[in-house]
Amino acid sequence: MSDQEMNRIITVLHECMEACNQCCSACLLEKDAAMLKECIRLDRECAGMCSYFEQALSRRTPFSSELAHLCIQMCEVCGEECNKHEHEHCQKCAELCFKCAEECAKIAA
Repeated sequence: MSDQEMNRIITVLHECMEACNQCCSACLLEKDAAMLKECIRLDRECAGMCSYFEQALSRRTPFSSELAHLCIQMCEVCGEECNKHEHEHCQKCAELCFKCAEECAKIAA
């Protein structure tokens, strides 16, 4: 994998982490926050995974394929949950989660 490809994936991981953190914070401020508890939980899990994977890739981890598989799974589950909610922050998070899963698939192969 070229440095350019690696940098693109690292950038997407960072964007996904930020979107998940923003979604989590925004969900907590919604009137129906209790209904969003699974979304909030998955946002935190996905943000943590993307952050860790971003750091691991920048260190050239030998576990990139294994971490990519886990990141794909977490991003897809988070994206599916966020897609259930009409809030703009949830929809943006879902979009970036799915994009991140697609990019991670390039490493998981």
